[in-house]
Amino acid sequence: MPQDVDINDERSVRLERLKKIRKQGFDPYPPRVKRTHTCEQANAFFTKLADQKKQITLTGRIKSIRAHGGSTFVHIEDGTGKLQIYFKKDELGDRKYEFVKELLDLGDFIEVTGTLFLTKKEEKTLQTENFELLSKALLPLPEKWHGLSDVEIRFRKRYLDLIANPEVKNIFKMRSAIVKAIRDFMEEKGFMDVETPILQPLAGGATAKPFTTHHNALDIELYLRVAPELYLKRLIIGGFEKVYEIARCFRNEGIDATHNPEFTQVEFYEAYADYHDHMKLMEEMLPYVIDQVGKGLVIQHDGQKIDFTPPYPKITFKDALEKYAQINIDDYLDRDSLAKVATEKGLTIDKTFGRGKILDELYKDFARPKMINPIFLIDHPIELSPLTKKKPGSPNYVERFQLIAGGFELCNAFTELNDPTDQTERFKEQKKLEEAGDEEAQPADQDFVEALEQGMPPTAGVGMGIDRLVALLTDTHNIKEVILFPTLRPKNKE
Repeated sequence: MPQDVDINDERSVRLERLKKIRKQGFDPYPPRVKRTHTCEQANAFFTKLADQKKQITLTGRIKSIRAHGGSTFVHIEDGTGKLQIYFKKDELGDRKYEFVKELLDLGDFIEVTGTLFLTKKEEKTLQTENFELLSKALLPLPEKWHGLSDVEIRFRKRYLDLIANPEVKNIFKMRSAIVKAIRDFMEEKGFMDVETPILQPLAGGATAKPFTTHHNALDIELYLRVAPELYLKRLIIGGFEKVYEIARCFRNEGIDATHNPEFTQVEFYEAYADYHDHMKLMEEMLPYVIDQVGKGLVIQHDGQKIDFTPPYPKITFKDALEKYAQINIDDYLDRDSLAKVATEKGLTIDKTFGRGKILDELYKDFARPKMINPIFLIDHPIELSPLTKKKPGSPNYVERFQLIAGGFELCNAFTELNDPTDQTERFKEQKKLEEAGDEEAQPADQDFVEALEQGMPPTAGVGMGIDRLVALLTDTHNIKEVILFPTLRPKNKE
């Protein structure tokens, strides 16, 4: 982007042109458009339209202008593609051609009517018989070589990024296709699309610090949801057997390449299923989604090949730490002994960290970055999973899996805890962590426990991060690249 002073100078020049346009009796922001074809259609049906000399009307933003005496060529771009436009003085007359030469700028939106022809250089072109200004741009288009490689400007002013960098548009088109494919898959499998509250009286369903807000009319504190889990389970209790939600979630946590405080995930729950069933379901879903968006099962990400061909291998949480961190976690069953060995391994352990948090930090530091091809990390320690059913015969572990690929977590899944007595005890343990200073401990949701007391059938559930999946499939290395408007620190006002 040019320096601010240059922008202001350019804006002043364009404001003067705007005054001239109005003085000449033209409306620079008319309310209606008469487009008959998109640029994509004009290109696709060019031969037929040109042979018939059919008059068509296109609309779009001016991306280039080249004037040669009594002729001017511009390129316009709409949401479907580009086309060259030819303005000829003899065709338009002095007054309108002078408008083209003196009052049109890069970035303006115009409507052009005419017929298609092929130039001597064999470029598809529309010869203009008439045109209208649709929207006068008062600021210049961003320059490709300045500013639009500036990450701060690209994320803060995403509209400039989209104008200047076509590859960015492609990322978000891919994101839309991925979400559609997920919806199609869930519907095909018989899951019902539902909506649950974003404003919640308790922020449960995930180990995360929530955002808080205040409702004036009720005079109560509310939380932006960290997950839709506990409400989706209520629907299972109520009799729906398969539910899913494309859920916007909010966690008051740090920002890095794989975390944004506001993110999107799909969560789904199925009665009469367990975590083995949903591992098989994920082995169906991911190849389906990848195929639907036109990718092969072997993708490239961060210079590495990732093969999504099922079946995916499994490794227990215990074995993963033994393999990658050389720690047998069963030898460190209390918090302090585990903290000591983690410190010896080079981790910084806060005094508020419980045993589960330390285990999670060890896993994230030593094991997860080395998991490139899809792999199910299964059977987590109970301290990490307060909403998960215990593994029969192994009371210190639970029936949980995470699908890891490309070195980060794609999904988190459980055989859901449906024993209200056990759930109450787990919430008590979370309360102790909260009292010890753990801001991510889950609150005791007594209303949810009461719902469980009505009886919940054996159930399995999965939460999958859509932002991370998009990043993986588009070979993107920062999650901000796949979120249209990522969370940023406000720019200081001078």
